[in-house]
Amino acid sequence: MNAAIEPTTGSARTKNLVLATWVSAINFWAWNMIGPLSTTYAGDIRLSSTQASMLVATPILVGSLGRIVIGSLTDRWGGRVMFIAVSLASIPPVLAVGAAATAGSYPLLLVSGFFLGIAGTVFAVGIPFVNSWHEPARRGFATGVFGMGMVGTALSAFFTPRFVNWFGLMGTHVIVAVALALTAVLCVATMRDAPAFHPNTDPVVPKLKAAAKLPVTWEMSFLYAVVFGGFVAFSNYLPTLIKTVYGFSAVDAGARTAGFALAAVLARPVGGALSDRIPPKYVVLVSLAGTALMATVAAFEPPPDLWSAVTFIALALFLGVGTGGVFAWVARRAPAKSVGSVTGIVSAAGGLGGYFPPLVMGATYDPVGNDYTIGLLLLVATAVIALVFTAVRLHTREPDAAKGAPV
Repeated sequence: MNAAIEPTTGSARTKNLVLATWVSAINFWAWNMIGPLSTTYAGDIRLSSTQASMLVATPILVGSLGRIVIGSLTDRWGGRVMFIAVSLASIPPVLAVGAAATAGSYPLLLVSGFFLGIAGTVFAVGIPFVNSWHEPARRGFATGVFGMGMVGTALSAFFTPRFVNWFGLMGTHVIVAVALALTAVLCVATMRDAPAFHPNTDPVVPKLKAAAKLPVTWEMSFLYAVVFGGFVAFSNYLPTLIKTVYGFSAVDAGARTAGFALAAVLARPVGGALSDRIPPKYVVLVSLAGTALMATVAAFEPPPDLWSAVTFIALALFLGVGTGGVFAWVARRAPAKSVGSVTGIVSAAGGLGGYFPPLVMGATYDPVGNDYTIGLLLLVATAVIALVFTAVRLHTREPDAAKGAPV
């Protein structure tokens, strides 16, 4: 009987993992719609470097903080309901951003970008959803595959400027809004929660308090703020950096940013799979060391196009491996009934890690030397601090948060 059931279970597991990854991708595209066009907005609306940075960073902030609540709601309602809800709730802000940009209003763009952050909360839905479909030994790989939904940032960086040229500013936002709506319909028709999922009907606030008391929550939050925050920050701000330093057009800068995001996306499941086979600590250590090294190289502004490409692609690979490694670590240690709450806090920290760097980069930009040296060196320092923390304070075999046993 089990032999007859297993193929169906395996097929359902794969189908729902693919669906979840797609939902993540289209929402990440929506979340990142301002970044690829930020230099265009800066020129059309005459924004300062700080104003442009604030415009890029605002959706990141809301998408990050919103994950805390969305993660707990996922524990209660399940991934299917929350995937549908987030996709539908992201449609009005996408259209509002298009309308505000068409009108050339910076205040309206900021307000619309605030609500656009809803799309960024999708990550806190996917991790508990995927966890419930997979046994512990496969969760590192599975969450890594789901994390490939970050490819939405690459799609946005590459296609959004081109869509604007082909279909116009408002038309581009309408296309993405329609894609979100069709994605929600697809989830209604075909997505299912795992048989192992059991709703946690405890009130949200006590659940968050309980998750906040777990050491794993804050340890992983710090590490994820560095690796995922670095990815988010560069995915959003790299078009500005490339255009400013190297003088590329918005389309060319977007294409290069897409390459950065794609490299990180492909590296994420590698980090997760490695963490299924070796202690995640070692995966994270390599990620942090590589990040510090490549950020140092980037601070010296390697010449285009080969050496700058190698530098930023290598940086993306190290960051991507780290994101997979950190969440494989979370999946090992978080109590099963609190995965959503822990994930919400950790992923919020990751998003917040991506909120501040664009502001720092804008504030520390040297217009005389036309460089971002100070901002990049601050990334180096942060990665080194995280490296030392991981090496000294975290152990290869951590105590399980639920049982107190080593894992």
